[in-house]
Amino acid sequence: MKRPRLLLADDHPMVLEGVARLLEDEFDVVGKVEDGRALVAAAQELEPDVIVTDLSMPLLHGLEASRQLKQLVPASKVIFLTMHADVAYAKEIFEAGASGYVLKRSAATELITAIHAVLRGQTYLTPLLFPDGQLPVEHSSENRSAIFKNLTPRQREVLKLIAEGKTIKEIAVILCLSVKTVQFHKEKLTATLHMKTKADLTKFALSHGLV
Repeated sequence: MKRPRLLLADDHPMVLEGVARLLEDEFDVVGKVEDGRALVAAAQELEPDVIVTDLSMPLLHGLEASRQLKQLVPASKVIFLTMHADVAYAKEIFEAGASGYVLKRSAATELITAIHAVLRGQTYLTPLLFPDGQLPVEHSSENRSAIFKNLTPRQREVLKLIAEGKTIKEIAVILCLSVKTVQFHKEKLTATLHMKTKADLTKFALSHGLV
């Protein structure tokens, strides 16, 4: 019988290898990447059944990667394997299209179970945070979430880099854009989000898991 195909992502090579060893007896690990942009590219190329990824990733945060993956490879299920024992993060990742939330400290006992659950079309929430297997009913501000969802992928990239302290020129180099184009995206962000300062943009980016 064909074994499920997995793509793994973590910016710590030792963690990545450890997770691969944990899973390779039961699944086909078809790829391992160390940053968010590489994850999105590999997912499109490999079209894995399940993607296991860290939340805090360089170049493209795990949350934003998950949003892009939902659009680009909707058949691939995403499980977050993270050190963040945070209910707010869990809410965000499911809103971003993920199917599972597992803490790294319980990977040895939960990750395989989580993978099988999402392959069956279910969601998996670590009982360390959710003993009843359910997310709390309350959610973050609907208006703020709606505004964020209306941002384009490029606007989110620019917002992330602004929040990381990059200058307009540095962002232009990183994204291979002109300074004028980056400035346009920044102005569009401030207008859309009704924010005037870099500090406001940074706070907004932090609250939505971009950095």
